[in-house]
Amino acid sequence: MSSPVSSATEPDPILVCVAWPYASGPRHIGHVAGFGVPADVFARYQRLRGARVLMVSGTDEHGTPITYEADRVGISPREFADRNNAIIVEDLRQLGLSYDCFTRTTTRNHYRVVQEVFLRLYEKGYIFTRTQLGAVSPSTGRTLPDRYIEGTCPICGYPEARGDQCDNCGNQLDPVDLIEPRSRIDGERPEFRETEHFFFDLPAFADRLREWIEGQAHWRPNVRSYSLNLLPDLKPRAITRDLDWGVPVPLPGWRERPDKRIYVWFDAVIGYLSASIEWARTRGTPEAWREWWQAPGARGYYFMGKDNITFHTVLWPAILLGVGDLNLPFDVVASEFLTMEGARFSVSRGRVIEVRDFLSRYDPDALRYYLTTAGPETTDTDFTWAEFVRRNNDELVGTWGNLVHRTLVQAHQNFGAVPEPGALTERDRRLRAEVEGGFSAVGGFLDRARFKAAIGEAMRLASLVNQYLAEERPWHRIKEDRARAATTLFVAIRCVDDLKTMLTPFLPFSCQRLHEMLGYTDVIAPQPRVREVEDDGGAHLVLGNDYEARPRWAPSCIPAGRPLPRPAALYRKLDPRVVDEELDRMRARA
Repeated sequence: MSSPVSSATEPDPILVCVAWPYASGPRHIGHVAGFGVPADVFARYQRLRGARVLMVSGTDEHGTPITYEADRVGISPREFADRNNAIIVEDLRQLGLSYDCFTRTTTRNHYRVVQEVFLRLYEKGYIFTRTQLGAVSPSTGRTLPDRYIEGTCPICGYPEARGDQCDNCGNQLDPVDLIEPRSRIDGERPEFRETEHFFFDLPAFADRLREWIEGQAHWRPNVRSYSLNLLPDLKPRAITRDLDWGVPVPLPGWRERPDKRIYVWFDAVIGYLSASIEWARTRGTPEAWREWWQAPGARGYYFMGKDNITFHTVLWPAILLGVGDLNLPFDVVASEFLTMEGARFSVSRGRVIEVRDFLSRYDPDALRYYLTTAGPETTDTDFTWAEFVRRNNDELVGTWGNLVHRTLVQAHQNFGAVPEPGALTERDRRLRAEVEGGFSAVGGFLDRARFKAAIGEAMRLASLVNQYLAEERPWHRIKEDRARAATTLFVAIRCVDDLKTMLTPFLPFSCQRLHEMLGYTDVIAPQPRVREVEDDGGAHLVLGNDYEARPRWAPSCIPAGRPLPRPAALYRKLDPRVVDEELDRMRARA
């Protein structure tokens, strides 16, 4: 990671780092509401405006929780991770998340990069050894991960604080600090035994972190204030654990030890860098990652749920500062929590909707639309089946789908092509100007990661075009004034074409179909694909593609006379009985 580049060879490199889903099981819609859909909307928009985007992530596969779950089902941790990696990759593919490289933390490449970062920090004196009390399960003798221990916070009294931090007051904790600690696995009180570990010197970076965070005025206020509140109480953080599943410690006398591994939180955040290096290597351009990590103009955006803020605004930036030649995040886009029918998601209680289960019955764009318009962007929100059905039917079908269908059906039936317009009226010109202004308005919101406002503006414009058609009534006027009907439909088609581009980041599957119904033959919404990648003699699945970064974020120039194929409905209207059916399914799982 030496020899930083002086500048990117192409303008505007955008790094999109997406929180790594943990390979402990299939992901549910609450997960993808935080890390998946917002990141993909942002990446797709940036590509449409011509930016060079690198979107990376993968499955997070180390740590004691994986070993516990693997033991429970009677297979090895690797087999357990393999199984869940394949499930998660397929779920994210079906949801259309356009990663350039979605890999995993069990690759040889990842091990090498993590060990190199560890050694860089160790050589600079930022990593040292210290003994501490470690939590152990009395019944199994296994180390308990910090997040598998909960108890009462000694600072604020919150009764469900975790062993690594309190979600209520945000302070870092050690399991031994908790009042009445208990295992989240079986309720046992853990034993605390003295053990030696490597620690990362977080306090050494406190002043630089404060100066940097205070300068990030463009961050979401909750992310910035939460991060600043963490800084007064920074402590050295253990970065190894007593287990045999994870990245070996790359030092003499430690590398071969079967009982010490680098802690999962440390290796997972380094995955953004290792995935970028893997992407560059597999393309045959091994130094290309530097454009996104070392170029002065590059901007890195990190997407996650709010429970991961600490790792991305304090721990990972401190590592980057310690390494010394890698860019700090430009923005940390943390979403709040999504609940379900008034309560938190819970696999054990059947209160969960897995992504694959959802997509087996409903279209991916319907889920993407709901999670954008009603998701937890800046406040906790609640998923209800009634609201999902309402938004699908009233907004996605009733507003946008209806506009597309009525416009294209009339144009296809009466003209067979994009009609030749006559002179535009003042009203025609006003509508076109307002819709074309959406590229600036919607794009401005998307640049600031304000996804709900962006899609809301696009849907507002769709409503304006619907109103225009309802009042101009070209389906009636065509009998008496064919030229005016043609002009009206030409204006509406150009508006639909504009809105298609604005909505493509949110609704890539249906907007690609609409793109083709408008007579285009290229791809505006490319989809990821799964391929097998060699890794020093091994192989693993990678979700990704080579995405075009051609500027398209601009008003429609669709020509009159272009033949239009027979249109088809973009969305399905849902029967209201879906609500009761899904609630019955949920009760049956409980």
